[in-house]
Amino acid sequence: MYHFPKDLYADVRIEEYYNLNLHMKNDVMETDSSMTEKGAIIRVFDGEMWYTSTTNKLDDIQKELDNLATLAKPDPAIYEHPFVQKYQVHEATVLMYEGDKDARKISRGEWMELLDHYKGLCVDESIEEIPLWMVNVSCSHLKKSFYSSKGAAIIQDRQECSIGVVFGITVDGITTFGGKRYVKDCKEDLYGYENEINKERDKYLDFARNAVQVEPGVYTCILSPLATSMFVHESFGHKSESDLMLNDKTLQDEWVMGKNVGNGKVSICDAGDMPNHGYVPYDDEGTPAGVNWLIKEGKLVGRLHDAKSAATLGEELTGNARAQSYYHMPIVRMTNTYMEGGEDAPQDMIAGVKDGIYVYSVEHGSGMATFTIKPAICYRIRDGKLQEPLRVNVLTGSVFETLFDIDAVGNDFEMIDNYICGKNGQSVPVSAGGPSIRVKKMTFN
Repeated sequence: MYHFPKDLYADVRIEEYYNLNLHMKNDVMETDSSMTEKGAIIRVFDGEMWYTSTTNKLDDIQKELDNLATLAKPDPAIYEHPFVQKYQVHEATVLMYEGDKDARKISRGEWMELLDHYKGLCVDESIEEIPLWMVNVSCSHLKKSFYSSKGAAIIQDRQECSIGVVFGITVDGITTFGGKRYVKDCKEDLYGYENEINKERDKYLDFARNAVQVEPGVYTCILSPLATSMFVHESFGHKSESDLMLNDKTLQDEWVMGKNVGNGKVSICDAGDMPNHGYVPYDDEGTPAGVNWLIKEGKLVGRLHDAKSAATLGEELTGNARAQSYYHMPIVRMTNTYMEGGEDAPQDMIAGVKDGIYVYSVEHGSGMATFTIKPAICYRIRDGKLQEPLRVNVLTGSVFETLFDIDAVGNDFEMIDNYICGKNGQSVPVSAGGPSIRVKKMTFN
């Protein structure tokens, strides 16, 4: 499509984006918007520096490409550069959301019907402790085209539709927020979650009424699939993004392939080809999605790469170069990251704990060598049974110690499809997953 400059590497990424967002709060429509945007990022590399430009005028792409080429220093050996050698050449069209599946063809009125449906079945204004409720409906459709001077030509799309209901529950002057959000490919897949949302509302209502503050200390802990997913993503997934170690010799020495880093029951994978929220058939450098095992039966076997980190560390591409939008350069990011399920029954895991804590849900987390997770709902475990709900400010631990302290891995694997992950000022959709796990010790405060 384009005349690429001689003796320089160059690529063009074009994005066509549509978004609709409806947000109601206590019968007031606070957000009612839709937008369409087209734009492109043009990049030229001369072996020493990237020259970039963005434009919303797609007819100007060739002009922008030519202008950038005048700033760069031509190098006849540019295709022998280690980074450029890593860039793959694929021609592919992966359009999954055209025709009847295209959310852009659904009217605002039809989306309002979905919002009203959940409002009518999930909002109970007779519950005095719930003075605040919110219902949100959104959809987005993104079509990407990628072309490179090496000959790559890739067109792909992704789409997500979501429904979320959140309740603000106030008891004794303390407000607790809880609810459910579901992200699916198509609008019709968003129906049928009314009972799950109402059960979640009632669980948070019981928590708000009856929770007591945790006694700080170290406890045997069972993480639900949702909590395990957060642990895998925040505490281990980010540690696997190899751009973080390029200038950190300590991390490189710590992160040695084949090293035993956890219990043999633990296996963790990142897979961009799974049809979940982090689905990326081709990344933003034109590399196809891979199934990348990071830990296999307790041993470190892989990490996530873009072309720069793969070339620098002498490893293979993994399909994990992602950019938030055409305003951004791609960096190493997770896609769908999960801990593989095991054979232990969750009820047996709980029954095996004399004194501990069950983490049902979480709000957010962060971490590298040491991780922190902010739980939402926890329960005390006594003599193998769940007891009173607990308020916990934070739970913490060492990543590698925790991986070794996992002594049971559940058979109740789930993927959580509503994460948005931030890194270096960029946010991208991801999924995280896992089963219930039992950890011999975690610190709760």
